[in-house]
Amino acid sequence: MMVEALVYFFVPALVGVLIGVASGLLGIGGGTVMVPIFRLAFGMSATMSTATSLFAIIPTSISGAISHVKGKTCIPVLGIAAGLGGACLSPVGVWLAQLSPDWLVMLAAALIIGYSAINMFKKAFKLRPACQPVAEADAAAPTADDSSLSRKQLLQGAAIGLVAGLASGYVGVGGGFIMVPLMLSIIGIPMRKASGTSLIAVMILAIPGVIEQGIIGNINYLAGIAIVIGTIPGAVIGARLVTKVPERTLRLLFGCFLIVAAVMLVLNEVGIFG
Repeated sequence: MMVEALVYFFVPALVGVLIGVASGLLGIGGGTVMVPIFRLAFGMSATMSTATSLFAIIPTSISGAISHVKGKTCIPVLGIAAGLGGACLSPVGVWLAQLSPDWLVMLAAALIIGYSAINMFKKAFKLRPACQPVAEADAAAPTADDSSLSRKQLLQGAAIGLVAGLASGYVGVGGGFIMVPLMLSIIGIPMRKASGTSLIAVMILAIPGVIEQGIIGNINYLAGIAIVIGTIPGAVIGARLVTKVPERTLRLLFGCFLIVAAVMLVLNEVGIFG
């Protein structure tokens, strides 16, 4: 009984720390990894995996977002705009997931994640290799803060949130894997601030989907809590590391992170993992 408890809570918590670090560092809720873990390690259905992932994303993103706000590595007003936009369509994504077969939900997740990874790699390779940390690289890049953002940029943020919210509800991820690349390319903020801003948005847009999934009864709360025990402190660590890592390295890490998650999902659906 004790061994089973350790396996069920201790191991997921350790994995959760790594997920949390990636979340705080890269601006993702962690769903890109949590969905495959719940699917493969816990044997959940695709629907329950996405629902439990959404549940775990909220405390993870709150933890990371607070650290980013304290460290001034985010743009709160932009994150709120994207989050509110995403919250509008997140329930629609949940509803669509209920109507879709498991393989279609996982295939959609893999394709969306893979596409985001390719775009991130393209942008990373266009940057010159740099030794300076992101904080120094940002000094030479065009930056935006709450006071300098135009109405157009805020509307762009809300539109990015709409797309991310739909994907979040459908495939059970926070939406950061969509928002971070789009914030970089469309709004033009540096990776360091995109990561923190994305977490604020993820924190908001996941709430309606979690409420809906909870009402439906799709969430495995014990598994979610087991992961969250590790993701909360991990997200704090990741948020503090973001100023220490070069911009190009951050983007490459983001792309690699997404590719691994997409491959895991595809291999699972074709039966490689049983």
